[in-house]
Amino acid sequence: MIEILIAWILDLCLGDPRWLPHPVVGFGKLISKGERVLNKGMHRKLKGAILALCLVVGVYVVVGWLLSFLSGWLWMGVNILLIFYCLAGTTLIREVKEVFRTVDRSLEEGRRQVARIVGRDTTELSAQEIRTAALETLAENLSDGVIAPLFWYALLGVPGMLAYKMVNTLDSMIGYRNERYKEFGCWAARLDDVANYIPARLTALLMVVASGKLSLFSFVGRYGNQHASPNSGYPEAALAGILNCRFGGSHNYFGQEVWKPFIGSNDRPLTTEDMRIAVRINRLAEIGMLLIVLAVKYLY
Repeated sequence: MIEILIAWILDLCLGDPRWLPHPVVGFGKLISKGERVLNKGMHRKLKGAILALCLVVGVYVVVGWLLSFLSGWLWMGVNILLIFYCLAGTTLIREVKEVFRTVDRSLEEGRRQVARIVGRDTTELSAQEIRTAALETLAENLSDGVIAPLFWYALLGVPGMLAYKMVNTLDSMIGYRNERYKEFGCWAARLDDVANYIPARLTALLMVVASGKLSLFSFVGRYGNQHASPNSGYPEAALAGILNCRFGGSHNYFGQEVWKPFIGSNDRPLTTEDMRIAVRINRLAEIGMLLIVLAVKYLY
């Protein structure tokens, strides 16, 4: 049980060191190779499903098998390292802080910085849109990068945590509705929806509790299902309610305009103080989830 606490502290202090090889990079290479081989010809949806299921189940089985050979301090050390790899709270917080710092200096710098953490075209974003995009991403990443991995750790241990990261990586690489991935990435996207269904709503709950504004549950209930994603809207709605701001609107995904329903109604300017509040809520929600996981592991 102590390994989860140590791993979280390591992520808190270090983030993702660039010099340290990361398994998600390996996941990406496997997905790219499989996509190049299989995403052509007939039955693309079936082939995409086979790739996604084989990779997710394969990661779970292989990690569990490898850990079964370890014991004692070596077992604990490897578990700490793998859990540390699966947590991604600190790195994005640093990126978001840098977005707010750079956009206060220069609009162009802010656009380049926010492009590091969002998938949309940032070349024409206003300062307000840059800050909004950064905070939306921060809320989503709290679920995908921290709460969901901890949830799957509590449920299925370290192998489950790594399998979740494979699901998340599959979705981020091939889970799109464009011409290339609409059929092939269909299963990857649906797996991600299922894997994040409970964690996204749990994230919103933890954020509202962390804010102390329990009346916001009705706000989350009203706006959480307005997002195109069945899950992302819930943590975004929680943060929009906490900050009394508005997310969503028109986004340009490299030539294709995508309209996302508004979450919240107060279209006020966002400030650095809003970012500080959002970061504090993220950290408190992380701690809340960590305590839940420690309690689950202690009881079972």
